[in-house]
Amino acid sequence: MPNPLQALRKPQGSTHANTKAPRPSPRAWRCGLGRWPGLALIIALVALLVAGGCKSSSQTTSRPLCVAGSTSVQPFAEKLAEVYMHRRPGVRVDVQGGGSSAGIYAATHGAADLGASSRELLGEEKKLVEIAIAFDGIAVIVHPSNPLTTITLTEIRQIFSGAVTNWSNLGLPPHAIDLITREEGSGTREAFEHLVMGKQEITPAALVQDSNGSVREIVAGDPHALGYISAGLVDNRVKTLAIDGVLPTRENIKSHAYKLTRRFLFVARTAPAGPCKEFVDFVLGPNGQGVLETEGLVGVK
Repeated sequence: MPNPLQALRKPQGSTHANTKAPRPSPRAWRCGLGRWPGLALIIALVALLVAGGCKSSSQTTSRPLCVAGSTSVQPFAEKLAEVYMHRRPGVRVDVQGGGSSAGIYAATHGAADLGASSRELLGEEKKLVEIAIAFDGIAVIVHPSNPLTTITLTEIRQIFSGAVTNWSNLGLPPHAIDLITREEGSGTREAFEHLVMGKQEITPAALVQDSNGSVREIVAGDPHALGYISAGLVDNRVKTLAIDGVLPTRENIKSHAYKLTRRFLFVARTAPAGPCKEFVDFVLGPNGQGVLETEGLVGVK
């Protein structure tokens, strides 16, 4: 598994360096993840959060809660934070991305109260307390002008492994497939590799992007592109392909009829207590689950 701190560094050499993910909600404050590279970031956050994260039931609202990690979970966590802070004046919840592996690492070392992950925990990570907050699908997307409507899991694997490189192999006019993938350390990429690729690796010819928003923006502007993002972040600028005839609708994700279904997780070093538990209770309660459902995810309750 790659060093989780690699997720905090932007990939180099992208020909779409000016493509950025949508700006976070102004009410979802940032806890600073991603502002400093590598180990310096973790040291800075640990110093900032020396009070001990979620474990203390005597916490006051003087220190904000910090939620950090998956860029797939990030926009939904920001919306949850916005609604929660509106309901609880004086409470502050900071939300930042960085990738699932970085969020898990930050939670493990106390640099974040809650890590956010769009993949399952692995190995030693399973010692963390995990809190499933929603179900999501990984949507395979193309430009709206692409006539393709469905694709098989085998075809996706062949394309992302580099065995198939031209749209003509799928019955379309000949043109190279402009393949877009996520960076190492991304929970979306790791879930995609687990659910689609198996033992095969994603071809190095694919353009690497560091967020769902970046992948979506590139596919929206390229009639020959193919990528994958959180189904909850699909909009009318891109088109979702059915996989083996099944679309990632709320019903198909909830029933797991859609094959690329995963959980969104919060993780913590210890069972949440105090203000952290209150926020988690809100997320898992009817109001928080309603927010997630409204935003396009499938609730766990």
